[in-house]
Amino acid sequence: MAPNKLRRDRGYHHGDLPSALILGARRMLEKAGPESISFRAIAREAGVSQTAPYNHFTSKEHLLATLAAIGFRELEASQAAATKGAGTINEQIDRLGRAYVRFACRHPQLYRLMFGVGMSDWRARQEVAKAKKASFRPLQEALATALMTDCGNSTATVETAAVAAWALAHGLSMLLIDGALDVPHDIDAAETLAARVVAWLVAGLEAGAESLEASSATTGSKLPRKLRTRK
Repeated sequence: MAPNKLRRDRGYHHGDLPSALILGARRMLEKAGPESISFRAIAREAGVSQTAPYNHFTSKEHLLATLAAIGFRELEASQAAATKGAGTINEQIDRLGRAYVRFACRHPQLYRLMFGVGMSDWRARQEVAKAKKASFRPLQEALATALMTDCGNSTATVETAAVAAWALAHGLSMLLIDGALDVPHDIDAAETLAARVVAWLVAGLEAGAESLEASSATTGSKLPRKLRTRK
């Protein structure tokens, strides 16, 4: 029996074809970006017919959305793991920042895809929006502990600080993976820079939160009741 026929039989008989297609698509993604992915190419790699992927994914966009959701779940897991054993809340925030940048630098094409590169409208994909929101939760919880417990800040102020922290981590990650900074292209150098940036962030968070609260009280303006992540 031909090798491709054996691979085709294994794929269907063991029910692992979706996983094989996702794995093949992810390899192509990290090698050459989302444009390199096609059903024909991943079907050929999995040893199945060109129409077989349509049994599991309605379109290339569906497959890319699945990859993006997987990426966000992996990011969430890495964030949760990073805080284990941390002695202080500042150490937790430091570890979260390092882990975030590390993930982006290890999976640059996947990270870009997670934020919409190669997809026409990822916000229309609820599975992606849900996974993205969950990946943000560890940082929100850490900052809530730091700012609400120690400083008595409002929920709106805490969430503003969380968005600022996420924006900083995301922006730094994109600058690093795009090679826009004069930093050696390796994980250790990226983490060293991330540690300095996160230390600056942690040092300024309490002062920034206090300033927001004071400004709101002085001017009589109200901070948003709830600053949600955009779906």
